[in-house]
Amino acid sequence: MRYHAVGSFDEAVRISASATGITRFLAGGTDVLVQLRAGTVQPDDIIDIKHVPGVKDITRRKDGGWDIGAAVSGVELGAHAELCRDWPGVVEGMRLVGSTQVQGRATLTGNLCNGSPAADSVPGLMAAGATVSVTGPDGARVMAVADIPKSPGKTNLKPGEVITRVHLPPRGANGGDAYLRFIPRTEMDIAVVGCAVNLRVDGDTIIEAMVSLGAVAPTVVLVPAAGAALVGSTLDDATLDALVTAARAACRPISDRRGTVEFRIEVAGVLARRAASIAYARAKGETA
Repeated sequence: MRYHAVGSFDEAVRISASATGITRFLAGGTDVLVQLRAGTVQPDDIIDIKHVPGVKDITRRKDGGWDIGAAVSGVELGAHAELCRDWPGVVEGMRLVGSTQVQGRATLTGNLCNGSPAADSVPGLMAAGATVSVTGPDGARVMAVADIPKSPGKTNLKPGEVITRVHLPPRGANGGDAYLRFIPRTEMDIAVVGCAVNLRVDGDTIIEAMVSLGAVAPTVVLVPAAGAALVGSTLDDATLDALVTAARAACRPISDRRGTVEFRIEVAGVLARRAASIAYARAKGETA
């Protein structure tokens, strides 16, 4: 196994493009190192990007949006007060990844690239309409987070490509988001179901909404019908019932030792209802 500590993403891509075996990029390492120890992955080349300038930066853009470096940890994300005020649901998802110790290393990009359908940070990013900058052998491009997951453990990134930054859009006025999950234990478990809701209001009326679900399909998924159920409403009971129906209809889960198909579908509706209520209250300035 060869270890490379690179000083630029161009260098990382050059090494990756010339590699003939299994390659892994190292940002936080909370997934890669576990896989190494378990023997599930034996990389020929590990490319450490933590020393690339800017990978630990959180920057507000001129348009009010945010750029988050590929190696920003969960702890650093949660300690950024302005970002937490703008996108509490995104931060909530990331802060549920692992233990306090894991939070010191785990990253949004690593959680996304691991390809888990139960990834806690991904539903919030999808519902926010987040994008990522990608650099690879064919140059740079921007991808929607919603287009990254492909199947369990797989992404739509091309060979040699690496995510360099996560981009959150401007929060703007009268917006709110939230992420909730169900786990069998109180802490440090994998989501049986996760749900993120992001919306915007004009007065009491919802004018924009996006809903994303985790752990109920082969990938984290956006549910356009669930978002559409919220738009034009004041989050009355009939709207919440329509949201629950749309969320459950989008579920394609499996049964395993943590939950049955029927249980996951039921919980998806419960979490959608609760997350929408929290996001709505935040959008109206009624709660943090």
